[in-house]
Amino acid sequence: MTALKKSFGANILKKEDLHSTHSFEWSYITKKLTRTTCSEAGTIENSLKNSGSFKAIAEKNKDKELVIVQGRRGICSHSPCSLLERGPITLKYIKASDNPNKAASSRVRIFRGKRSGDLVRFHVLARGGKNIVKILHNPALKAKVDEITVWGYKGEKVKHALKKDGRFCHYIFKKNFVLSCTTTGVQTELSNLVDDLDDKTFQVVLVNKSEPPEGDSQSSSLDDAYQASSDYQSPVSDDNGQKGNLKNEMVEQDASSKPMQDHLRSQIEDYVKGMKTKSELSSVPDLLHQEFSRNALMCQEVKTMKKLMRLSDSVCQVRINGGAVGSGFLWFRSFVLTNGHVIKDIYNSNCGQLQEKVSVHFSYESLDQADVGLEVKDVVCFEYKPEIRDWALLRLDSDQTLPPGLLEHFGFLPHGGGISIIGHPQGGVKKIDPCLIVPHSQVVDRVPLITKYFFADKLLKYESSFFEGSSGSPVFDNHCNVVAMHSGGFTYDKEGMERRAVVEYAQPLHFILEDFIIQMVEGKKFDVLREYLDCSYTRGTAVKDGVKKIVESRNNQRFKEAARSCVDDKVVQTFLEFFCQTEEPVPMEVV
Repeated sequence: MTALKKSFGANILKKEDLHSTHSFEWSYITKKLTRTTCSEAGTIENSLKNSGSFKAIAEKNKDKELVIVQGRRGICSHSPCSLLERGPITLKYIKASDNPNKAASSRVRIFRGKRSGDLVRFHVLARGGKNIVKILHNPALKAKVDEITVWGYKGEKVKHALKKDGRFCHYIFKKNFVLSCTTTGVQTELSNLVDDLDDKTFQVVLVNKSEPPEGDSQSSSLDDAYQASSDYQSPVSDDNGQKGNLKNEMVEQDASSKPMQDHLRSQIEDYVKGMKTKSELSSVPDLLHQEFSRNALMCQEVKTMKKLMRLSDSVCQVRINGGAVGSGFLWFRSFVLTNGHVIKDIYNSNCGQLQEKVSVHFSYESLDQADVGLEVKDVVCFEYKPEIRDWALLRLDSDQTLPPGLLEHFGFLPHGGGISIIGHPQGGVKKIDPCLIVPHSQVVDRVPLITKYFFADKLLKYESSFFEGSSGSPVFDNHCNVVAMHSGGFTYDKEGMERRAVVEYAQPLHFILEDFIIQMVEGKKFDVLREYLDCSYTRGTAVKDGVKKIVESRNNQRFKEAARSCVDDKVVQTFLEFFCQTEEPVPMEVV
């Protein structure tokens, strides 16, 4: 008995070793921060329940799912509270999913006898790799966060950490999936330990559709039983705010026990549901599988790639309060072009003011590269009509040397062939994506809803791997002319499946150029117009002719009146006089 006591005593840790008292800050809707102190081991949600303000918020959203956001990363509510020692969090609520494993995922599972220093957290992109339709149970979660933060303790398998998280679809554990590091490309199998994954970001990648490797296939109840035997239930507050009893006893389950039967039944239901989903996927339009003749057109000459690399210096990442929200590019002088939806949430169009700090970063090409960025002074133009126009022109507040503007490389849309997009997908470093143009007729045949977009036939359409964070990226043709701005994707809705982009699109730059000139003249922003006119480019005359045709076809009296203004600047005055000229009718000869 003495030996037994000694053996157990060797593993007893002091309370302060397991959990040190700490505080964290949180906010909800407003930016006002609330500080909460946690003195004992538990989950983030349990710690939040010490706050009366949170209890009131939770009561109002009791039918919704709590999302804890840190930056653009989502942390599950049953994560250990010690995970929050690294910064403030924002609370959001989304529509609850019909997750059959929701009850299991909401349990508090903290490894017995583990110090908070043994805690490991890593991040998984909310969107899976190629040929992966869905990795999250709740599709609404992907609209709130770009990455999912997963936690585990040293010595725990990656697979266990992902399962315990509860937000990932079960089928990723039944096929040969791996985690691919977004910075190095190194792949981590799910049978590996989490020890070396701390603070790294991964994407779920499908290696093949076969069963997991033998080392990772033992994911039956044996693994789960081992994990359950190593865990205990931390104090959980019930609906009345009272803490339940701590379960320290070991529970052994065999196949005949009710809990184990319930567990097996749940696994069978998940398997059947997965088979149904697989059957439904077979009816998805062939557009998802077709490569649109990805052939030699995807190849580019070395000299073309070298020129694109030089032009990429003018591409930037757009950040709000230091957080990546989109891409953009220097158009001319100190003016950056991006999508309107990138800044729409923090831009007051009524007073023309930015409500938050916006900066652009041209040199973010590696994770270890310091780039303080350039602050945006104001918004010169803004247009956000999702089905028509979506662009914004930002003026930089800087006297520093800037890269060359891309206006001098402006071109009109090509009829087909290859294109290249340069931007910052997923808020990461600068990347380039060669794509093939998809003919409009092919898109309409397979995705009829595209016809609801008024200018759909005028947009440039293609298949790309550039998703969130890449809006505002310039699109180049095979001659390195910048022809369009990457803006979004046409989507389809199907019951039981999350919303997904089918084919991406870009807005033609010549439309934006025409709108820009019209807005500058109507608003009498002749100082900006002069800076534009100082940047001559080959197709400038064609754009000017296009503006005149639009003004005449719409009989735009506001534009015409502004064009008759007297301006001291001779360059601007000459430009305005062009729109005041009327073409004399050519008399018909009478025979």
